[in-house]
Parts: sequence; C-alpha cells; structure tokens
Amino acid sequence: MGMTRCVAFLRAVNVGGRTVKMDALRAAFDALALANAQTFIASGNVIFDSGARDAAALERRIEARLLADFGFEIHTFVRTLDEIAALAAHSVFDGSATTEVVGFLRTAPTPTSRQAITRMATDVDRLQVHGRELFWLSDAKQSESVFSNAAFERALDMRTTFRGVSTLRKLVAKFATV
Repeated sequence: MGMTRCVAFLRAVNVGGRTVKMDALRAAFDALALANAQTFIASGNVIFDSGARDAAALERRIEARLLADFGFEIHTFVRTLDEIAALAAHSVFDGSATTEVVGFLRTAPTPTSRQAITRMATDVDRLQVHGRELFWLSDAKQSESVFSNAAFERALDMRTTFRGVSTLRKLVAKFATV
C-alpha cells in the first residue's frame, strides 16, 4: 500500500491556553506510525505520510491520541496535500478580497446547513461551499467581520477550523516536492 502526503488541520491549538509544543505534537504523530511528521507554523498544521485510506477513521485515531497526550479535545481535519493544492488554486481566490479563508468541515454540509450558510452571507462576507470546505471571502479584515468560526459552529452545529489561503499556498509550496 502506497503512502500519501497528508495534512492534519487541528482546531484551536495554541490559543486560549491550549498550548501544544510542536515537538510533542510531532511525537504524537510518530506514535501513531504516521511517517515523516512535520509541523508548519505553530497553529496546528501537521504534514505527514500515511497509508490510511479512511480519512474519517484516521481523524478519530489522531484525535484520540491527542486527547490522551494533551488532556483536551483537539478536532482534526485531514486532507491530502493534493486536495490542499487544489483548494489553494480554486478560482474563487483571485486576490480581490481582503480576507480569503478556507473552513475545513468533517463532512459536506446538508441542504439545511447550506441554507444556513447562505443566510449568514452579507455584502461584505461571501460564503461558498465546495464539498467539505467552506470558502469565506470578505472585504473586511477577518477580525472586523461579524462572521467567525464560533458563529459558524453555533449556527450549524458543526466543528470546523479555518486557514488563510496564503497559509495553504505556503504549505503546498514547502511540502509538495518533499
């Protein structure tokens, strides 16, 4: 079975007192026999190689290990590096918005959830669902927007984590050829 380059996006790491040292994070991934674990910036991005074919099962394994190692729940969203490259190159990100962000979801939103997302959009904040991702483009800085990760999770009862498209592009540039 071949290995696939993957990225685990961890929700709420190194914010609000939930401190995780990057060497300890890499050790947790090593303990799961996930090869070549490397971190990218200290906000919960782990790149690794895996032979797993079931991303949902892999996410649950990682979450269980992180809970055991760090003592708090860390929601994990796994994508292949190829999936991240496609997201970063998505045509919606043309540089015209002040904020260009991708929200990673566990599953694709239901039709009801999609309607709620549509209702959350404003003239300033544009939201678009694409599979298991939510594209958020804003004409304001992320900190000035009424839209937030917490508001999204409350409205839809779905966990997510967000990353700026510039972070995704840097991640792909650094790890795509490794």
